[in-house]
Amino acid sequence: MRFKEVKDTFFEFWSEFRKVKYGMVGLVMFVLFLLIVIFESVLIPFPETGRRWRDITYWEDNPKNAAPVWVNWFTRKRSAPHLVLDAAEFNEKKAANTQMVEAVFKYDYAYDLPPLDLLLRAKGKGLINLVVQLERPDGLRIELVKKAIRLNSEAPIRLSLDKEAASASSNFLQTYEDPAALRSISMFTVKPVETFFACAEQGLVRNPIPLKGEYRLKLTSVAVGGGAALTDPSLTVAGRVFGVMGTDASKRDLWSGVIAGTKWALLIGLLTSAVSVLIGVFYGVTSAYFGGAVDLVMMRIYEVFQSIPLLPVMIVVSAIFKPSIWTMILMMCSFFWVSSVRTVRSMGLQIKEETYVEAAQALGATRRRIIFKHMLPQLIPYAFASMALQVPVSIVYEASVSLLGLGDATIVTWGQILHDAMQGGAVLQGLWWWIVPPGLFIALMGMTFAFVGFAMDTILNPKLRTR
Repeated sequence: MRFKEVKDTFFEFWSEFRKVKYGMVGLVMFVLFLLIVIFESVLIPFPETGRRWRDITYWEDNPKNAAPVWVNWFTRKRSAPHLVLDAAEFNEKKAANTQMVEAVFKYDYAYDLPPLDLLLRAKGKGLINLVVQLERPDGLRIELVKKAIRLNSEAPIRLSLDKEAASASSNFLQTYEDPAALRSISMFTVKPVETFFACAEQGLVRNPIPLKGEYRLKLTSVAVGGGAALTDPSLTVAGRVFGVMGTDASKRDLWSGVIAGTKWALLIGLLTSAVSVLIGVFYGVTSAYFGGAVDLVMMRIYEVFQSIPLLPVMIVVSAIFKPSIWTMILMMCSFFWVSSVRTVRSMGLQIKEETYVEAAQALGATRRRIIFKHMLPQLIPYAFASMALQVPVSIVYEASVSLLGLGDATIVTWGQILHDAMQGGAVLQGLWWWIVPPGLFIALMGMTFAFVGFAMDTILNPKLRTR
């Protein structure tokens, strides 16, 4: 077929396709998914999501089980969002073998629910004496942390004030809270950070009133010894709301996980459907052309494969061998090819009786030439429609295996996110943002190719039947 004929055929198909509204919707959705894959590095705030999805240290500064930030638009009580602050004021002094650093962080608190934690990070070396103070909008100054850290080489320093400031929180409560209320609770259940962001009056424990305004966190460091120093201080406000889709129980950003899983969903769906449909089309047309004993044997083989339930096989193989995503794709290709065989065979039997096929046989054309030159080109439209309809099936099968915890743990897939949600009790805890986004993306991906596949089937199959 010459290029002009291919071009004319394509434009003829396109003129029909764009009239099918749901087909165009599916095409737009497919383009959007492709753009997500192309611009993944720009869209996600954590660039190493794919490699470090299960690395807890990569996510440790994020809040746990935080709702999406846009939830604040629909609730009466606004929650503090996640922020990373650099020092507003930074002073460094050096004398002999001593370094003194003062870093002040300013945080404007204007919310009803306080952050979950305040995290101080820095790099240090040698003997470092740290003092952390909090200056509240009401003028009170609280010494949160006072400790010495010895580091033999340069290493990161991380202070969680929710843990380090427990003593300061206890002293604060004993000063301002009703003693009777303190005797009725265990101090281990008190969240220090929540205490520091409440008004200094009775009711701190049971009915705290948020103290809004500017908070100043002052970090003072004295590093003693040759080469001792503290550098790059920063403050992370671990808020109650985080990002576009929130976080899970392992503090992982679900937006980054869902976006990173898009490329694997497309790869699994497109590669599996393309390989399996091509095998099925070639198998069906070969069976139709040869007929007789060859057709009988090939159909019996087809029936054997069709009778084997794929999902239980994938579950058993995955449980025993823990295969990679490529092994799962191979298993799906090994069984999905049967889906198009019977339809292709029936079409092949009709094409075999056409005049141009009989003329080619009379002219001495080889069987290979007849199959590849005269029969297979007539089945290409059906093959493309079948591929589009096969994509959602492949994605759902992978998600089903991953949901059971038997997927490839080295990558991020939507099914694995749903498995983690099930294991983490997301339904019981009401963490809907852990369940809805991956499930919704699976549904949208399925709708995308279903719309495109049905549109192609509507346009192309009538042409096949009129040949």
